[in-house]
Amino acid sequence: MKQNPDLSVKIAGVKFSNPVLVASGTFGYGEEYNDLIDLSKLGGIITKSITKNPREGNPPPRTVETSSGMLNAIGLANVGVDRFIKEKLPFLRKLRTRIIVNVAGSTIGEYVEVVKRLNRCKGIDMLEINISCPNVKEGGLDFGSKPQSAHVCIKQIKDHTSYPIIAKLSPNVTDIVEVACAVQEAGADAISLINTLIGMAVDIEKRKPILGNITGGLSGPAIKPVALAMVWKVAKAVNLPVIGIGGILNTQDALEFFLVGACMIQIGTGNFVDPQTSIKVVNGLNGYCERAKIRKITDLVSKLKID
Repeated sequence: MKQNPDLSVKIAGVKFSNPVLVASGTFGYGEEYNDLIDLSKLGGIITKSITKNPREGNPPPRTVETSSGMLNAIGLANVGVDRFIKEKLPFLRKLRTRIIVNVAGSTIGEYVEVVKRLNRCKGIDMLEINISCPNVKEGGLDFGSKPQSAHVCIKQIKDHTSYPIIAKLSPNVTDIVEVACAVQEAGADAISLINTLIGMAVDIEKRKPILGNITGGLSGPAIKPVALAMVWKVAKAVNLPVIGIGGILNTQDALEFFLVGACMIQIGTGNFVDPQTSIKVVNGLNGYCERAKIRKITDLVSKLKID
């Protein structure tokens, strides 16, 4: 009898049916995609960043297409933690997939307040801590740009929640390995990387920046080589599960991240290109493992050959 490949992955005691997650900020609160794809086929959904108070975000224009990618300067627009719990979480609780809530804040106190409120809720499996957003004037990247500040932030959050936490790291730093080691020491249960690279677009006729925020976060295929290199470096340096993010549009892209050390991946900009991208990658991984006679997807992790 033919046995299907085992695509399941376990992180910090949480078992995922497959290693494909949808990235924060690209999938709304999940319900927006409910009529477009079968959400139960995802390994998990990561919500857009949730803050203590509602945020309107940055002034428009907030997105612009670039060569092999896109720039966004949304600015963490969201309904705030109270409305999230009341209006968004009930839908997420009904889904047959894992739910990861992304958390952001302008101060460490705000991060702590959000995780404390979420800690009283059912239907959440993990938290992803956004210490890497480049599109806000306060918080975000401020906490993830230096090892010391990243350590303090993650340690404070870890002390106030029973949920496993994923520290989401920025590529806009001097040494991402140092930051990764700092959040590991602070008690993070996993690390996700990379968030967007800082970028800019210019209207040559108006001689002005196209984005209302002037700069934004670059995502999409253009950043994949950077993401691969950083995942490879971090995976070698820490003893934590690493989740790879950056320009993943198809099965081959996902496989590259597994080989360099990621045990799971997140699909972000690909959701805008084709809402079915994540499901196609899940199916593609299953097909690849069958053809290559790989019994478990985890057998591919960190199998990059370097002579």
